[in-house]
Amino acid sequence: MLLKGSCHCGAVRFSVDSATPYPYMHCYCSICRKTAGGGGSAVNIMGQAASFKVKGRTRNYRATRGGGKRHFCPKCGSALWLWDRRWAEWIYPFASAIDTRLPTPRERQHILLDSKAAWVAVPKGKGERRFRAYPRQAIIDWHRTRGLLV
Repeated sequence: MLLKGSCHCGAVRFSVDSATPYPYMHCYCSICRKTAGGGGSAVNIMGQAASFKVKGRTRNYRATRGGGKRHFCPKCGSALWLWDRRWAEWIYPFASAIDTRLPTPRERQHILLDSKAAWVAVPKGKGERRFRAYPRQAIIDWHRTRGLLV
């Protein structure tokens, strides 16, 4: 599935092919909270880095020593995507930056809850799975086991 995305001011636009477009994993770590400007729930999806095209300039921020580079628009500050050399074949756009209509997941995973802000309420109920740290299942495997690869 071809995903197209942009920043808020339109200075950066990008596209990437993705076989895993379901925005199911919500992260509550301090990095996602603080760089996305909310209570958490930054949602990464995954695309093939070889297909990635970008127009406009970005800046990047490496939140941890070994971690990936978080790209953002230097004009409006929109969080756009994450790239990590450890998984160089993939790029992880933030669902919030995607303009293409994304499929709605039937379940969601709420991860890194040990890092969430105390004032953040995490949804409960059917289809809402919670993880104190990272789940064992990778994004591609989550899609594969549910028959959702596009």
